[in-house]
Amino acid sequence: MAVSLATRFNCRVSDLLRWMLSHWLEWRAKITRCKYYCQALAGESEYNITINSDLTVSCSCQDCDGTGHLGSLRNNSFEEIFFGFVAGKFRRDLGVGKLPIPTCARCGDLRRLKKDETPPKPRLPYRGMLLENTVICNVDCIGCARMRAVNVRTQKTMPLAELSQMADLAARLGMQRIFYLNLGEPFLSPRICQELPLLRAKNPNAYIRVSTNGILLNTDAKREAALNLSDIQFSVHGISDAICAKYMKRGSFEKAFEAMRKMVIFRDTRGLKMPILEWKYLLFNWNDHAETIRRAIEMAGKIGMDIISFWPTLKPLYGVSWRYQLGWFNEVGVKSWKGREVILRPDVAAASK
Repeated sequence: MAVSLATRFNCRVSDLLRWMLSHWLEWRAKITRCKYYCQALAGESEYNITINSDLTVSCSCQDCDGTGHLGSLRNNSFEEIFFGFVAGKFRRDLGVGKLPIPTCARCGDLRRLKKDETPPKPRLPYRGMLLENTVICNVDCIGCARMRAVNVRTQKTMPLAELSQMADLAARLGMQRIFYLNLGEPFLSPRICQELPLLRAKNPNAYIRVSTNGILLNTDAKREAALNLSDIQFSVHGISDAICAKYMKRGSFEKAFEAMRKMVIFRDTRGLKMPILEWKYLLFNWNDHAETIRRAIEMAGKIGMDIISFWPTLKPLYGVSWRYQLGWFNEVGVKSWKGREVILRPDVAAASK
């Protein structure tokens, strides 16, 4: 599959920014005599630790080139990987102010420590992890470096037997949250109708979230499987095909919006309140006008969505929402870790955090 010039350009710019920022952070550590630690490698994070479609384990959800691979579950147990040589080296590098991979520079789990502070002793993660059932996607987003991961993965889609083993692993670790997502489109898997019930059966108390562009959540069988989820985030970045196509190539606003509408009906007619249904709206300077945002909120409410959230992003740089950065969104909904969100169904506010 060809990668657009815009996507390649954005990847190069992101690489340069990560390289510059990582060198700045290392230089600052030398000057201030500080050091770092990683919440994910300490077992404290609910995100970032990722099991990829080929059973490699990454320390970061942004590990598109494989530099964050800690090991493979084909060769070692999760415990052996998490407390193994590569993970140990990453921790030691951070402990002397060095970033083991450039991706660390823009990772939310990077923490700074004073010279006399001691990082927490690593423990097995339990708060959450990412599980990637496929690295293949039906759309091409300008800010996504997925095609790099496609070239690195030795297996593009996880077989059901291996998925079952990973579900067992999540249960054994006592995972509170499972993010059934990463660099591919989860509903592109031909076995998604088996995967989601299996994952839920083995992790009955876990909060399971999927992020999807929505286009392939298009049959009652898939909607039935999706009822096993706690939360579905529909990534739809605009209110028309013309607006959405500026970021998401080969997508379809009409199909995604219809998927949201039908999922609401499918859930509500069964008298269910879960999964929580959220419209995830990345903000760019071409989709952040006041009237567009007002219209998106109105459309979300009309079809019965539970939440619409507005996420600022720096990818691509030329698309940055300056309206958000300048505070023009401060009157939209409430502030959250996502950016801003409008809660359309008040009883879901706490559950969706």
